[in-house]
Amino acid sequence: MPELPEVETVARCLQQQLVGDLVTAAHVLRPQTVASSDSDTFARSVVGRRFLAVRRRAKYLLLELEPQGFLLVHLRMSGRMRLVPGYEPCGVHIRLALDLASGRSLRLDDQRTFGRVWLVDDLASVLKGLGPEPLSDEWDADGFWRALERRHRMIKPLLLDQSLVAGLGNIYVDESLHRAGIHPARRSDSLRRDEAIRLHAAIREVLAEAIAHGGTTLRDYATPEGASGAYQFALQVSGRENEPCGRCGAAIVKTRLAQRGTHYCPVCQPAPDSFTVAMAAEGADG
Repeated sequence: MPELPEVETVARCLQQQLVGDLVTAAHVLRPQTVASSDSDTFARSVVGRRFLAVRRRAKYLLLELEPQGFLLVHLRMSGRMRLVPGYEPCGVHIRLALDLASGRSLRLDDQRTFGRVWLVDDLASVLKGLGPEPLSDEWDADGFWRALERRHRMIKPLLLDQSLVAGLGNIYVDESLHRAGIHPARRSDSLRRDEAIRLHAAIREVLAEAIAHGGTTLRDYATPEGASGAYQFALQVSGRENEPCGRCGAAIVKTRLAQRGTHYCPVCQPAPDSFTVAMAAEGADG
């Protein structure tokens, strides 16, 4: 968290509010936040550059600069981009602050300190290895099914692997699998073509709906203007342990798969035999 819909919302906000502004000073308040160089080099290099455009790739913010280069930001667990008046004091969790010619300040607020920034000329130096964008035309349903057939992993951790499809995180994988009626422990190569096509459509639908709601705010996420998302009120399984499934009424279950908290409906998403046996053995051991 933030995932694709939250980063997309932030990118759209900054595209409207930031483009054309010029960096007049840079303050690196936590040197480890800068991943591309030492903090002094970063600060000297970013000053004097103007923002040309802001977009998203996977969970990365891409801020295009004039005359060249990109400022990349990955918010990780708790990062927030804030666009505030320059006179506002920096809070204790501000890791990077860019003073702007407009009198404002673009700041990375990151309580857990996992967020990272890069200043690069070549996007591939950071973004290589990412899979296709799930809302793009290049990500087609049949290609997705063939990619699942070639892999032999549980479907949930595979969807979290950014090399298969880019930008998905824990919340939206759980929601997409529930909408498609697929258990998160199913092996990817066990999915029939019709199931893969249904999952492909579910991923697109869930992401589009979340973007339309401004993302999901559970703890840290907010837009650069401080607004919260609203998709948390539409979640069907994520964070709803023991609550009734909106489709069948069964209690939502929470378990752990590949070290990630995972929510699903045991009726709408029937478990594969291997998962049922594993859970029974775990219960016996406990």
